[in-house]
Amino acid sequence: QVQLVESGGGLVQSGGSLRLSCTASGFLFSSYAMSWYRQAPGKERDLVATITSAGGITNYADSVKGRGTISRDNAKNTVYLQMNSLKPEDTAVYYCRAARRDIGSYRWYEHWGQGTQVTVSS
Repeated sequence: QVQLVESGGGLVQSGGSLRLSCTASGFLFSSYAMSWYRQAPGKERDLVATITSAGGITNYADSVKGRGTISRDNAKNTVYLQMNSLKPEDTAVYYCRAARRDIGSYRWYEHWGQGTQVTVSS
């Protein structure tokens, strides 16, 4: 059974920090690129950060560059998102996503977590 379980969300004051975790099971984690997305109330789900399967390349949305760090530990099947200098506009449900493209069929495989709420108070 495929599972992605996020944790680490909560209520934090503006300027504070949080580390989100997403632990995977039921699939070969090390073969998947991992991403964090977020969705604020009434808004679309937006990409926050991505890390390649081996962890060598990361990308960030402009809104979190310099404040967010994505990392992964393939031995623990876990991806992390460290967020510093949090702002009220970072308030959202944060989701992790696992994705890979099959080399032979070009088919995409993806899995989503259930999300964790991050609320930043001003």
